[in-house]
Amino acid sequence: MSAEGVDPRRRRLLVATTGLGLVGAAFAATPFVKSMLPSARARAAGAPVEVDISKLESGQLITVEWRGKPVWIVRRTPEMLESLKQDEGILADPQSTVVSQQPAYAKNPGRSIKPEVLVLVGICTHLGCSPDKRLTAGATSGLGDNWPGGFFCPCHGSKFDLAGRVFKNVPAPTNLVVPQHSYLSDSRVLIGVDPKDQKDQKGAA
Repeated sequence: MSAEGVDPRRRRLLVATTGLGLVGAAFAATPFVKSMLPSARARAAGAPVEVDISKLESGQLITVEWRGKPVWIVRRTPEMLESLKQDEGILADPQSTVVSQQPAYAKNPGRSIKPEVLVLVGICTHLGCSPDKRLTAGATSGLGDNWPGGFFCPCHGSKFDLAGRVFKNVPAPTNLVVPQHSYLSDSRVLIGVDPKDQKDQKGAA
């Protein structure tokens, strides 16, 4: 388009109104972009939660919230993993046969994707209390010299080992729940998304 014959005053007015229009469009778009981010309400409803476990040391546990529930992530020591082999005689479901309590990829003695990293929903399967963490084996746990390490629900006395497997003859009927989860890297866990779904999402991106 030729500018020949256009009044300079009119041109300045045109440039100014165009600039204001662009600024207004940017402000108008901001709430929309914000609305695309998962809100606290969406996260509570089930949006995945990404967790950095790079600073989680052996023998430590961290708690995060997913779907309004506490999720424990434990980095197990070699001694903790070894203790799992000795627990089977005291467990109600050592082979994790109740399908609803863990995804298929966590149906193994450690109930995990990576042996050293345990991911569990921290809610007792009896009446929904949150058990105490008694990770240390032995007398210092307060549960006797033979305590193998795990979780104890003081409400009604249910006990679980370091894979969340329930003991025999306690009120809790099943093992603790292992939620869907996958790894974005060696140090980042994604709670709420299966490994297969995560790969599908990457492939589609």
